[in-house]
Amino acid sequence: MTYIQQILRMGPIVNFNQTKTQCSHFIKQLALTAEKMFVSKVSIPLRHHPLFSSPNPNPNPNPKALPLKPLRLHPLKSSIPPSPPITTSTASPPTPAQTRVDILSESLPFIQRFRGKTIVVKYGGAAMKSAALQRNVLSDLVLLSCVGLRLVLVHGGGPEINAWLLRTGHEPKFHNGLRVTDAHTMEVVEMVLAGKINKSLVAEINMLGGTGVGLCGKDARLLTARPSSESAVLGYVGEIARVDPSVLRPILADGHIPVIASVAADEAGQGYNVNADTAAGELAAAVGAEKLILLTDVAGILEDRNDPGSLVKEIDIAGIRRMMEEGKVAGGMIPKVSCCVRSLAQGVRTASIIDGRVAHSLLLEILTDEGAGTMITG
Repeated sequence: MTYIQQILRMGPIVNFNQTKTQCSHFIKQLALTAEKMFVSKVSIPLRHHPLFSSPNPNPNPNPKALPLKPLRLHPLKSSIPPSPPITTSTASPPTPAQTRVDILSESLPFIQRFRGKTIVVKYGGAAMKSAALQRNVLSDLVLLSCVGLRLVLVHGGGPEINAWLLRTGHEPKFHNGLRVTDAHTMEVVEMVLAGKINKSLVAEINMLGGTGVGLCGKDARLLTARPSSESAVLGYVGEIARVDPSVLRPILADGHIPVIASVAADEAGQGYNVNADTAAGELAAAVGAEKLILLTDVAGILEDRNDPGSLVKEIDIAGIRRMMEEGKVAGGMIPKVSCCVRSLAQGVRTASIIDGRVAHSLLLEILTDEGAGTMITG
């Protein structure tokens, strides 16, 4: 286990509340040193991958986004022999400063790999219910943003919607796992997601030193919805018909973090409740994301659903199809896997389903080759 993995599992030792200016200055100095140690460009062959058949047309054609053959990242190879490691006396353990240096040294190739790339994160589940896990997720986002990654955060908020429906005297109703959304429920959904939760997340990101920008699918026609095929039963539950990411480009270019609530409107302006996983997948495809990450309440995809130790660390689309045919991927994992595969089909390079219950799971997934769940490749 590397220093990064050890420290992230123990808890943070780095002060994430530093300003962007301080962090950017430090990274520039670090990058100057890195030029002598690492090669920043790697030639990776392209190959076409099989697609899942889908009854819905592709709302985000992206002919320029050619899928690459993705792998778990390994440190970049350098033609310059590495310098001998700096060792400390066997009589004394490493100091906190030395540990920080070791962490930064190990992080550098991963930062170089993802710097300037867009990563879309769907946030929900246990990580949203726990204040401590929420702080970890948002701290990770701010840290990654400070070192040059472009982050998009998409969120839901089912439990809080249920609580507010009960406060207003309405019992939450579901059909086949989907929320039945009448006019009153839709009003509460939009109030909670686009109002309370969204602005709370933005405020905390700002407090941590990042710059969050709160949006929902209605803003600037970011997400255009159409009624679900089961609208007669589900009411105002929508599917995504089109994505227009124009409003996101200047926000990302300025180093800000868009925080997007999964509420959309149709052509006539009627609001719809849309699935946050689906919204994240379609947004990832539309912005040409390098990676889609879904935070969940499970360790990832399991070879044996009854054995938590049977985690599948990496799998391709063909392997996922076999697991689905064999019934190993079932229940609530099916729509998540389908969302990932659909995003890969539209040009996203990798999609990961990770355990949001693990502290700093985002950093483990992005800054280590071990990851924090299951990565699906083309």
